[in-house]
Amino acid sequence: MSFFGYNMLGFGAGVNAPRPYAADFLVIAGGGGGGNDTGPGAGAGGYRNSFSSETSGGGGSSETSLTLTPTTSYTITIGGGGTAGVSGARNGTSGSNSSISGSDITTITSIGGARAGVVGGSGAGGYDNSGSASAGTANQGFAGGDGAGGAQTGGGGGAGEAGNTDGQGFGGDGLSSSITGSAVTRAGGGAGCVSGSNTTGGDGGGGNHTAGSGPSGSGTVNTGGGAGGGTNTGANRDGGAGGSGVVILRVPTASYSGTTSGSPTVSTSGSDTILVFNASGSYTG
Repeated sequence: MSFFGYNMLGFGAGVNAPRPYAADFLVIAGGGGGGNDTGPGAGAGGYRNSFSSETSGGGGSSETSLTLTPTTSYTITIGGGGTAGVSGARNGTSGSNSSISGSDITTITSIGGARAGVVGGSGAGGYDNSGSASAGTANQGFAGGDGAGGAQTGGGGGAGEAGNTDGQGFGGDGLSSSITGSAVTRAGGGAGCVSGSNTTGGDGGGGNHTAGSGPSGSGTVNTGGGAGGGTNTGANRDGGAGGSGVVILRVPTASYSGTTSGSPTVSTSGSDTILVFNASGSYTG
């Protein structure tokens, strides 16, 4: 029962008050930076997805969609890509986390992609003299590939497969999502150095390794792609920089408020509105 717009069973809740609604998300962190001078490939940014039963990274299941509350502000943070390893600073840096946070939800955080020697969203490849790759984060990304000695480092892990899956030094592939209405692959791992050979980053923005000349390839921006490792010959042996991350929200058009910051790209697909955040910002439910 209501009177003058108020619910008499619970004062303050109007009969026409907007209701919470479900929103799907894809959250990808920044990719790691590639190592200098016989550098391993860097790991892709962590990958978390709730859309249409699509998997998350590292073989993880699709996650539960968010429940957003009208008038509540949700903060979108886009992780930057890691810096390249250069002369005098052999390792690059790991990528930064991406997230969605708000007062009434559990924060969705994807972990930045790994540089050599540390765990990340996806792991980095191993150096040729130490061999061991680093691990990815459960339900976000795969491990890197091991080094093999003789100036053969490992490829970085991707959201969809481990480094070295397609050969020594090759980056692991990312995952494809149709959350925007079209299938796009993101979060590929970077390629490692294999002496005298060009190696390829994983599908989804992973940076390549170029033999004999540098710097190696960077991860593609707003894919979370890991960077390629630097070569073992030539004057420039620098690695590449990691690709920045991205956050995508998909909400029912009937519930879309139109209130955002950070200039997301807004489009529609069927009965839904899609917001692609390539830079940090916010959405008010």
